[in-house]
Amino acid sequence: MGEKRFLTPVETAHAIIQNGRRVLHQSFGRTFVLSLLAGFYIAFGAQLSTVVTQDAAQFTGLGISRLLGGSVFSVGLMLVVICGAELFTGNSLLAGTALHGEISWGKLAENWAVVLAGNFIGSLFFAWLMFETRLWEQGAVADQALKIAAVKCKLSFTAAFVRGVLCNWLVCLAVFMATAARDVTGKMLACFIPIMTFVASGFEHSIANMYYIPTGLFLSSELARPDPALTWHAFIIDNLAPVTAGNIVGGVVFVACAYYYTHIDTRKD
Repeated sequence: MGEKRFLTPVETAHAIIQNGRRVLHQSFGRTFVLSLLAGFYIAFGAQLSTVVTQDAAQFTGLGISRLLGGSVFSVGLMLVVICGAELFTGNSLLAGTALHGEISWGKLAENWAVVLAGNFIGSLFFAWLMFETRLWEQGAVADQALKIAAVKCKLSFTAAFVRGVLCNWLVCLAVFMATAARDVTGKMLACFIPIMTFVASGFEHSIANMYYIPTGLFLSSELARPDPALTWHAFIIDNLAPVTAGNIVGGVVFVACAYYYTHIDTRKD
């Protein structure tokens, strides 16, 4: 028999739970640095999607443009999964480890707090780095970045929350599938399809928005093109808060808890 190329869903659920035990011995410093890296990696994908979609719609139509944007955005999760980093949205799966009693809920909350802070700082720093490159002066990159940021800040609380739920449902499924894959090619494909789906669909990812919206804010100030909807208050309160809450629900309820119940929890029998 050849080497096994993937884990079964039950084996994957157990592997994710065991992997979650890292929070018991991983130092604060290591967690924080890995969180910074995840912020950078997701921002790499976000900035690439902005560049690719800056003028694609006028040649391919909006649907294909969004498909292209989602396709290149997926590089962010590929870097997180294959190179190793701590991403807040993916760490929703740690809820399964807590449900199994391998870590405490306090440890889970501590990890989420550190990782969310690290992701935020990393994404914000990367947004500043991209602003300083002045690459946004080429073509319609600045216009596209401003449009993306403004649209996100104009979402209602309910729309932002539900889009956050749907987004992280797919992100955590991508991580689940990537865990099941036993080689790099399989992990890349596992990341590509769900991430392309959520971006092309228009769902909301809290960490990506930590790059998209600050980039729009930096450009709005630099170009003296203020938009009443595009403010730091709107970023934090109107977008990031409901999207983050939705991301937690999507990952914890629809993936971590669902697969814990179906594959791990023996009490249901």
